[in-house]
Amino acid sequence: MNNDITAVKGIKVGHAANQDDGTGCTVVLAEGNFTIGADVRGGAPGTREIALTDSRAAVDKANAIFLSGGSAFGLDAAGGVMKYLKEKNIGFQTGGGVVPIVPTAVIYDLEYKSNNYPDQKMAYQACLKADNIEQPNKSIGAAAGATCGKIKGMDSAAKTVMGHAAVKNGNLTTAALAVVNAFGDIKNPNNGQIIAGAKNNNGNFLDTEKMIIEKQQINLDFLRQNTTLIVLTTNAILNKSEANRVSMMAHSALSRTIYPVHTLLDGDTVFTLASNQYQADLNQIGVMAAEAVKKAIISAAD
Repeated sequence: MNNDITAVKGIKVGHAANQDDGTGCTVVLAEGNFTIGADVRGGAPGTREIALTDSRAAVDKANAIFLSGGSAFGLDAAGGVMKYLKEKNIGFQTGGGVVPIVPTAVIYDLEYKSNNYPDQKMAYQACLKADNIEQPNKSIGAAAGATCGKIKGMDSAAKTVMGHAAVKNGNLTTAALAVVNAFGDIKNPNNGQIIAGAKNNNGNFLDTEKMIIEKQQINLDFLRQNTTLIVLTTNAILNKSEANRVSMMAHSALSRTIYPVHTLLDGDTVFTLASNQYQADLNQIGVMAAEAVKKAIISAAD
């Protein structure tokens, strides 16, 4: 079993990036009857079709999840994924043909190397590259411009990579992909030590959370936009309300590993895709999901 999001049958992942520009995109293709869920906790999210994940919305399946750099500009790149899926006649059936369902979220990477961003052509290329082989922990796809620890700006920030993990118990599998572009630092939850984050001129970690707590007057404003994006997959049987609950429970992993988290400077979002193969206790699924996300975030520390 691959130790990443492709551990769930029917999932393929594709990446495309411009390393010179420091930006890219990632598509997670869900081939089959995948239930969609999501939970947004950050105060500055950039999303598209997120309303469809609400339990009250009519559509309960998704054909893909798309993650992109470029802040709000990157949302338009999702059209390349829709083009790819439409060509394959994949999507929600309507009287006018199929309409692909592609919930999308973006990170802010416009201050990493350039202010360029992915377009529909790049997203289409990511779809063409999608496969189910083992995923690498590299600065690829939507993580091409991802960094963390930005309390002192980009000069003191740490580069992160695409994070992956999978957790299995018998037939039940949960797995996660993480793009960690957090305002805060990544800490090892086993010992509380910072493993990626803002550093001073001597190369020592600054400890973002401690700085915020101890500084009497601070103005973080909105000069440094951030976001951690998670795509979680499971082979469990879930309806949309349950998939939303799993997304909610998985957010606990961000609180265990990113300090601070869910700020007004972040757009933290967790998507869940369920392939509906095995019946399992919802609480167990959520706990396993949080464990997978925790490991994925830790693996994103370069």
